[in-house]
Amino acid sequence: MDNAVFVGQSGKRETLYLPMANRHGLITGATGTGKTVTLQILAEGFSSAGVPVFAADIKGDLSGVSMKGQPKDFLLERARKIGWQDYGFDAFPVVFWDLFARQGHPIRTTMTEIGPVLLSRLLGLSEAQEGAVNIVFKLADEEGLAILDLKDLRALLSDLATRGKEIRTDYGNVSSVTIGSIQRRLVVLDEQGAANFFGEPALDIKDMMRTASDGRGIINILAADQLMASPQLYATFLLWLLSELFEDLPEVGDPEKPRLVFFFDEAHLLFANAPPALLQKVEQVVKLVRSKGVGVYFITQNPLDIPNSVLAQLGNRIQHALRAYTPREQKAVKTAAETFRPNPAFDTEKTITELAVGEALVSVLDLKGVPTMVERTLIRPPSGRLGPITAEERTERIKASPLYGQYDQPIDRESAYELLAARTARSVPDKTAAAGSRRTTPTPRPAPARPPAASRTRETATDRFVKNVAGSVGREVGNMVVRGLVRGILGSLRR
Repeated sequence: MDNAVFVGQSGKRETLYLPMANRHGLITGATGTGKTVTLQILAEGFSSAGVPVFAADIKGDLSGVSMKGQPKDFLLERARKIGWQDYGFDAFPVVFWDLFARQGHPIRTTMTEIGPVLLSRLLGLSEAQEGAVNIVFKLADEEGLAILDLKDLRALLSDLATRGKEIRTDYGNVSSVTIGSIQRRLVVLDEQGAANFFGEPALDIKDMMRTASDGRGIINILAADQLMASPQLYATFLLWLLSELFEDLPEVGDPEKPRLVFFFDEAHLLFANAPPALLQKVEQVVKLVRSKGVGVYFITQNPLDIPNSVLAQLGNRIQHALRAYTPREQKAVKTAAETFRPNPAFDTEKTITELAVGEALVSVLDLKGVPTMVERTLIRPPSGRLGPITAEERTERIKASPLYGQYDQPIDRESAYELLAARTARSVPDKTAAAGSRRTTPTPRPAPARPPAASRTRETATDRFVKNVAGSVGREVGNMVVRGLVRGILGSLRR
């Protein structure tokens, strides 16, 4: 079918309809049950239909989609079992990305684009520390200081520490201990390699929404094997990327096929220990990004990893085997079974524990948006290579990429770090001259008169801001910087 992606065979051909593909989906199952292969065959299907794909490659196995598969016996046998007579092998158009710029094109964004709230979550900051970061971003915005990379943020934090008394009236007290704690977290972040992520040239999201010359959608693969050592960075990056799609793309309603399909592997990392406000915004962006023509597919072991408010929005479901030895596992199986439209031909809850590797329970939305009856399905074999490519093959693909050279060289333009350094340099001669004047003029001068009371007590907008916000940073900081969560979700921070 031209308007569907072939998934596998039950008693009938199971397909995921392209007009319903932006209604999101869920792929779950225990380790080793076939989730990665399912991800690959969906990516192949979307690409063949002209739909670009983004997916994180956690183990490196997904990279094989860039190479033509080989006619191995077990693949041919699977094709025979499902009656796929047209089964063949092909290489798919792939662009490799890597936050660390080792296994793909580098991905960068600026500190301003990430915003203070996502940055605070990435650093694991306390409420007081998050308040200090918000003050830094607000001051930088007011003073025209661009925050592009880590050194900009460090310079601004150091500047804030020296201006404690100056800004106390308008923003509240920020202790040197708080500043020091944030600086130490930034050192850890730098050691994890995150410095490569912050800077320019920043990613243009449209570069992930390309089609190849033959009309197939580009499969964008993020090398995530090393990134998974920093799970907070991984989750923050994917949430930022999803929010960029939400903000930058125009409304298209329900298109004939998605503009992009976004696979969020290890999805539990997004929701683990997330505050309620963040969960609410994730739910909001998943709900609204559909109208931008983007389908989001979460991949995780356990359906309990996904909050119910998000789970309810995932219309296309592929459930691989789950184990049910512990009470939590039994609860997960029951939850998974209850999310499907029942099939009177079998017990869904029992069948989930009996599925073989490569089998899955499949239920998708029909063309009217109604979930189909769950079916026990044998997933089709992939056409691309099954397993990872070699380092040499990856290098060849990177050099052949249409984006080769576009993001490889970082750009370090004038920003907060340079402007603050220049400000400090200008102040040194003034201080030296003042010191010399004091040495040559020993006669003490009278202390300057205190400013009039009116100037000390004027009620400015900033004063009102202090009374309403900065005096209770921990309680009200979300309202102060709600726009900083993600530009499109919470509103854009002025650039």
